[in-house]
Amino acid sequence: MSGFVRGGSKSLISGEGARKHINLKGDIMGRIDLFKQHLKEKRAVKIIAGIDNFDVESVKKVVSAANQAGASAIDLSASAEVLTAARQLSELPLFVSSIVPEELAQAVKMGADAIELGNFDALYKKGLRVTSEEVFELARKTMSLINKSETSGAETFFCVTIPGHISVTEQIELARKLEEIGIDLIQTEGAAIANIQSEGARGLMETAQVSIANTIEIVRNVDIPVMTASGITSTTAALAFAAGASAIGVGSCVNKLDSSIAMMAVVRSLVEIAEKNAPYVIASRQVSR
Repeated sequence: MSGFVRGGSKSLISGEGARKHINLKGDIMGRIDLFKQHLKEKRAVKIIAGIDNFDVESVKKVVSAANQAGASAIDLSASAEVLTAARQLSELPLFVSSIVPEELAQAVKMGADAIELGNFDALYKKGLRVTSEEVFELARKTMSLINKSETSGAETFFCVTIPGHISVTEQIELARKLEEIGIDLIQTEGAAIANIQSEGARGLMETAQVSIANTIEIVRNVDIPVMTASGITSTTAALAFAAGASAIGVGSCVNKLDSSIAMMAVVRSLVEIAEKNAPYVIASRQVSR
């Protein structure tokens, strides 16, 4: 990964105090089963606190809003303090995101319900890019560290973000390879390369269109579920589900808000949009039987 620099030590999960909050495997599986059910019904809503958000008080506001508004899961940075604080506030499935395999492996030991390789915003902010080959090798290294495989790794739910800046052909090839090695969920992105020229609703559409288009392409070529993230808001969430997404990942339109009430209102609107999608999915399955 050209120019890649590993994050600072504060992002590493460690500490004796945090070890006291390790969850039993049964509890972890029970929580992630909720997310899996929502994936199956194509109505999962993951609220993202931020891969580089280590501000515990800020994370608490996001967690509380997601919990009270009925989200399916919460995505956190790789921090023992953050993970512990989030678990004290919510029994929703907790994802831990990082681009460092060792941090993801440690998150599993600390009781994270799921791990996610990505997103790659931390690199984009530095003007760096990651290749499909590098993402695949990072995924394989992580799987090795957590002893996960396509035949024996069901206990650890593993999501991988596919970089939105690589070609569609490369994205499809990478998605297929990730599916073959046992990855559970693919996340799309694209806001980092979106050409945003408008304001209002049109600007929101322009922000999300790359990730939504990537979702369409990947859904057509893999059987594992796909989550659309990057630029998704209440305005564009329905389009992501229409594109075939089983889940949406939503960050900045929630975590950038100052008011807890405003956060809760946005999350609730996203959940309601997702729930409207579920009846159509369930009905179509019943017709096809």
